[in-house]
Amino acid sequence: MSFPFEFLDTIRARLPVSSVVSKSVTLQKRGREFVGLSPFSSEKTPSFTVNDQKGFYHCFSSGEHGDVFTFLMKTQSLSFPEAVERLAEEAGLEVPQSSPEETRRAQRRTTLQDAVEFATGFYEQKLRSPEGRVAYSYLRDRGLRDDTIQKYRLGYSPSGNALKAALSRENIPEDVATEARLINPAQEGRLSFDFFRDRVMFPILDVRGRPVAFGGRVLGEGEPKYLNSPETPLFHKGHIVYGFSQARPSASDKAEIIIAEGYMDVIALAQAGITNAVAPLGTALTENQIALLWRIAQEPILCFDGDAAGRKAALRAADRCLPMLEPGRSLRFAMLPAGQDPDDLIKAQGSDAMRLVLDEAIPLSEVIWRRLIEGRRIDTPERRAALEKEADELSRLVSDRTVQNHYRRLIRERIFELFRSPAKPALSRARSSVRPASQRERRPQSARQIDGTDVRQRILLATLLTHPGLLGHVEERLGAMPFDDSRLDSLRQSALMHLSRSPNLYFEALEAHLVELGFAEELKKLISPEVYIHAGFARPKATLEDATTGWDHTFSLCKRDELEADVRQAADDLINDPSDSAFAVFRSLRTEGQASDENGGL
Repeated sequence: MSFPFEFLDTIRARLPVSSVVSKSVTLQKRGREFVGLSPFSSEKTPSFTVNDQKGFYHCFSSGEHGDVFTFLMKTQSLSFPEAVERLAEEAGLEVPQSSPEETRRAQRRTTLQDAVEFATGFYEQKLRSPEGRVAYSYLRDRGLRDDTIQKYRLGYSPSGNALKAALSRENIPEDVATEARLINPAQEGRLSFDFFRDRVMFPILDVRGRPVAFGGRVLGEGEPKYLNSPETPLFHKGHIVYGFSQARPSASDKAEIIIAEGYMDVIALAQAGITNAVAPLGTALTENQIALLWRIAQEPILCFDGDAAGRKAALRAADRCLPMLEPGRSLRFAMLPAGQDPDDLIKAQGSDAMRLVLDEAIPLSEVIWRRLIEGRRIDTPERRAALEKEADELSRLVSDRTVQNHYRRLIRERIFELFRSPAKPALSRARSSVRPASQRERRPQSARQIDGTDVRQRILLATLLTHPGLLGHVEERLGAMPFDDSRLDSLRQSALMHLSRSPNLYFEALEAHLVELGFAEELKKLISPEVYIHAGFARPKATLEDATTGWDHTFSLCKRDELEADVRQAADDLINDPSDSAFAVFRSLRTEGQASDENGGL
């Protein structure tokens, strides 16, 4: 029985290898991998490793190696179809019914794959021939080295029907070449002909590194400048991204992946040492592409040219991503200087300048905020109400209720801050607050005032990190709490997600995982005397009972702060709108606050 490749890849995407293996093997996190005792041999020292980013397990004692399917086949004596059916059920997928037609399609797919692989080699060879001299010079003039050209398998499609003739000599049937769209079919008395002619060729590889389609750039003048293969049984442009197979090892190691705009952006970044970049295939980023990238990194960075088109592309990606957001999974946005693409910036200022742009990427919530307030004033209750209504409508696009609530609260708080000083258009103030770090005046740490709520939130998070056994007791409350510090919020979401998957982790393993995700600086500030001086129960050596009591008390103080802030806002609202409904809200909140004080907190 055969299964569609897309169906098998969907199972792999939904079920990390560790989630399947951990049902029968006790795993512990060690660096970027999980380790445990081998299920294939008797041993006392763990030699069995699982890597979710790379999608495989490996046993050093027995030599066994494979993915989720082979693991079930080896450990539970299942056939491949039985393993697929069991994992499909676990992933919530319906197994496609096998039929003779599906078998024929699978065989046809292999035939098409062989034809595209042949064409890739043909184009590569032509780039190095006299016919490809102009194309080769173009790539070299763009600054590409020979090893870069070879890594991305760049080539040249000659004029005329050179590929058609080569396919014929190779005994590849014309109907196969036509279905793979290597040649255009004959029609209206015209013979079939090469689909790509006189273009620099960029092979598009699937997630396993096999060529499935092409992008071709015209040499000299001509339209379209870039021409992509149309959809075929091998190629669905909304499901893959350019450069994924080349970027995957580096992206997995760094837990970071960058989405650039085009082929040459990806290649220029790779040649500058930024080898974890990919690009969509001439269209806006799709839901399937976002899901693919989230397998590698929790917050992919979208890098766009700093022009109007780049800003529009960023907004389209933001809209597409909103319904898919989950705790810990989002996007960040890096905007290049106006009129520059990555190649321009790297050539002008070097790779460090490009790295700085990426390091200053802003979160998705900031992109949404900027769009909401662009050019608007909120200096009247009516304008404020209109902005809040639009913000609520945007927030409702987020399917996950926890994330949705955080978006709604964050935007309302920022609207409230702007309403208190509405003299200037909203965007001018917002821009001054979100300029890149390189353009902002930096204040010394001692000058920054951290309010009580911020300190208490840090205590709550630090206590969970040092006592992971608290997870079941605090997960829901900590997960729903709004964190103003975006980095602290990302750390909180990452910790909760990792602990929910591996609830038996000890502090050191959790800390190592978070450091690998890039939170070393935040952890240094959290797991520190500055926090412990306020809360001894947060220390790693404190008992779980003391940590639980201290956490609950600190949480009640946070809730009281939150209620007091709501009372103050209700009082301001009442001043601006002295209606019966506004007074009722104020009175209800004040009564709740008085009751809390009488009871010694919430």
